[in-house]
Amino acid sequence: MTETALKEGVTGALSAAAVERLALGEPGWLRERREHAWDVYERTPMPTTKLEEWRHTDLKKKLDLDALRLSELETAPDDPTEWPARLRTTMEEDEEAAGRVVIIDGHVVHTELDASLVDQGVILMSLHDAVDLHGDLVREHLATVAIPAEDGKFAALNAALWGDGVFLFVPQGVRLELPVRVTRWVSEAGTAYFSRALLVAEANSQVSYVDELLSPDFDAQTFASTAVEVFAAAGSRVLCVSVQRLGRGVFYQSMQRTLAQRDSQLDTLNVALGASVSRVDLNARLLGPGANSELLGLYFADGDQHFDFNTSQDHVEPDTCSNLLYKGALDGNSRGIFRGIIRVHPDAQRTDAYQTNRNLLLSRGARADSLPNLEIEADDVRCSHGATVGALDAEARFYLMSRGLGPIQAERLVVLGFLGEVLSKLPLAGVVQKVTRVIEEKLAQQG
Repeated sequence: MTETALKEGVTGALSAAAVERLALGEPGWLRERREHAWDVYERTPMPTTKLEEWRHTDLKKKLDLDALRLSELETAPDDPTEWPARLRTTMEEDEEAAGRVVIIDGHVVHTELDASLVDQGVILMSLHDAVDLHGDLVREHLATVAIPAEDGKFAALNAALWGDGVFLFVPQGVRLELPVRVTRWVSEAGTAYFSRALLVAEANSQVSYVDELLSPDFDAQTFASTAVEVFAAAGSRVLCVSVQRLGRGVFYQSMQRTLAQRDSQLDTLNVALGASVSRVDLNARLLGPGANSELLGLYFADGDQHFDFNTSQDHVEPDTCSNLLYKGALDGNSRGIFRGIIRVHPDAQRTDAYQTNRNLLLSRGARADSLPNLEIEADDVRCSHGATVGALDAEARFYLMSRGLGPIQAERLVVLGFLGEVLSKLPLAGVVQKVTRVIEEKLAQQG
């Protein structure tokens, strides 16, 4: 694109000119990848409710991309005293970590990693910096086999316009006993933020990754798009946690792809508490015998919040296991959608796969749609799915009230017990405590 064309581009708009500006100074392979993604984006129609995967989320009513612009805020200083108070408080609540990353308004402003892990070859840094410093690794994995631009309209848009993100590499045999913690803050209304996370765990390594997203409430729609690509090599152990606590007015859109090789354990937890609209597309691929994935999800919506989860468990090779459990509580006029599918490929004999979605309705105006599916092309498998939508257990509430609790306290305790099943499966105590506290705060507001 010529300099004249760049100048004629609308400042900050989601456009080819923005792609060109982002590509300035980047290596040729990344420029080509961005330009290809933008071409795919322009050729790909916006998803409509005619598509099964988008049947319950009408983007014509929920999202106006043309009204958004890219943030032009300068990078915040690497100085916690200059960061928003809520961001600092959130980080202070965290327990110990092997490493930390802070992202403010799309820019990585702070990274730290235990020196002993640096000596062992662990890499934790801005994804944009990793393009220059570890180009071969990034080029091999970024937007290639996990989330290529061809995966859809939003995959292409993110691949074209991502500004920064996280790169985490764990060498063979290295085990991180403490989690890597990432905290993201968004502050500018009416903007679109595009970020990526690329996690590569080599053979027999171990790592836990916790990503927390925060923002204030906004009067104008704000768009936060993230793409998470996770590669777990043979025998590795990887846990990825996302805690979404964005403010009202935010449309949160997340694509997550996990690739589990032979004898690896690759687990995920998605917690959705904030944003006005949240759409999560999660695909777990089990690519080698002995691969195992546990997919956990927890959501609590109120007011007019709209949460949409689209999950898939792809069993490609024989002797693989996956187990999905997503549970949500819905209050006010909120809506929760879960669509999940277990796909067993023809060669994936002796697959062991389960899928469960449970929904608790706390008000007459709340609604849950649960759509579990199976697609089996092998004959020696154990697969099942189940879904429930129900109101608050009146007997449980009555029992608690008979023990001296008030009706509001009894309801809160029932909800915490219902959602607690998911958290009980998570080995990260600090995350469990934080999520429990946030749910309690949200329940208190209902009272």
